[in-house]
Amino acid sequence: MRRTDKEVTDQRIIDEIFATAEVCRIAMVDNGEPYVVPLNFGYRDNAIYVHSAAGGRKMEVLRRNRRVCFEIESPSAIVRHAEPCHWGSRSRSLIGYGGVEIITDRAQKRRGLDIIMAHYGKTDLNVYNERQLDAVVILRIPIESVACKQLGEWD
Repeated sequence: MRRTDKEVTDQRIIDEIFATAEVCRIAMVDNGEPYVVPLNFGYRDNAIYVHSAAGGRKMEVLRRNRRVCFEIESPSAIVRHAEPCHWGSRSRSLIGYGGVEIITDRAQKRRGLDIIMAHYGKTDLNVYNERQLDAVVILRIPIESVACKQLGEWD
């Protein structure tokens, strides 16, 4: 990270960003071109979980190259000022890397879906339609490295 004064290494803050973020963007390389998709996600045990249909561009790309970069940001705000060049933002974000694991085992799919559902607040018993469970793919991204950046004042 170029601006080390903006870098955050406190694991408590990193975990808070994972907990409060609503979207995870996954970046891939598709035949030499960048390709980014925004996804709902869950985070547990140093891994990101997302769900996908078995087909489509994202899965085609990941079957060829499982290396990804991800970006997650906590809710942010623009800090306004009377002078345009003094505007700023108050934000926290993570950028990390990993290799995607494609989960097809039913029990592991349920676990991955439970992690995603818990991230958005549904922590009670989840029952999944077997046909839909068979159709969904869970992608697990064990985090190999992550950098955290914070802009603006935080309590």
